Amino acid sequence: MTDREPPAWLWLKERLARLRQSTTPGRAGAEPARVVRIAVVTDSAAALPAEWVKAFVADGRLAVVPMPVMVGEEIYGEGEDDITQTLALALAAGSSVKTSRPSPGQFEQAYLAARDRGFEAVVSIHISAGLSGTADAARLAAQRVSIPVEVIDSRTVGMAQGMGVQSALVAAADGRSAAEVRHFAEERLGRTKVYFYVPSLEQLRRGGRIGTAASWLGTMLSIKPILAVDDGKIVPLEKVRSAAKAVARLEEIVAADVNSRPPGQSRLAVHHFGNLAEAERLAARLGEGCPDCPPAQISALPAVLAAHAGLGVLAVVVGESSTPGAATLLGDSAKAIPDPANTMRSKP
Repeated sequence: MTDREPPAWLWLKERLARLRQSTTPGRAGAEPARVVRIAVVTDSAAALPAEWVKAFVADGRLAVVPMPVMVGEEIYGEGEDDITQTLALALAAGSSVKTSRPSPGQFEQAYLAARDRGFEAVVSIHISAGLSGTADAARLAAQRVSIPVEVIDSRTVGMAQGMGVQSALVAAADGRSAAEVRHFAEERLGRTKVYFYVPSLEQLRRGGRIGTAASWLGTMLSIKPILAVDDGKIVPLEKVRSAAKAVARLEEIVAADVNSRPPGQSRLAVHHFGNLAEAERLAARLGEGCPDCPPAQISALPAVLAAHAGLGVLAVVVGESSTPGAATLLGDSAKAIPDPANTMRSKP
């Protein structure tokens, strides 16, 4: 079964397609042409839907650099190789699984490709530096190329990072400068949160993402932890005694977050690995508890993240799809970028 892409995600593709068409000479009735000068680069930890990515890589406005995952002695490139089944079997068997950052050379190639396609600058958005050295590799590459590159440490992971990438693409398609695209993406990233539940802390401990004591406590007392990504690092939120209670509490935490935001502004994504049916049930319940949100995107956690979270992970990303203060963020003359959630709901 394929991952689900809700209408709110489709809105962005449609908008960028219209902006792309508007730059075609001689189109009667087209919007005033916008010159897309900025390319966006990210890494595969952004968890962008594969079909969504395909819509934007063809013309060079987006590049996703694969992050390597080592299973045993074999190295796979996230997004280049189908490693889901291999990784799932390795995790179930307790085999060695490791991850690494992409090389600076991979980013250099992506930046030079953008330059050769005629882009004036690049905004490069990456997994939290508190979890990976990817942003450092991007900065090294940026120093080697002639095209200006703005490197952003997203301080988050998964579709929280992906939402920042999508926002950058919208701002770039609207003809904004690299500084404005960066500012808008960082503003979006600052309003995302990642909450997740893992059946076991062992993989996080092995990867050095949490301390040995926390892993021991979870194993010995059968505690099911609810965790979050905060300020770029994984932090514990609560300890629950059973898996069912942990998932129920995860729903409550997400609902409270959504309710703390302006009505109708939130958007959700649900990640899983090896438990799609459970993720679908979680998304359905979140839809009932957060009726003002568009349907949640459901997608498998990227291998580079699943290698640390392990089998059975459930993660929920809460972000915002509106653009309050867009005129201030993108310049006094900027036209506010429409809200994809509101656009979806306005249709009959």
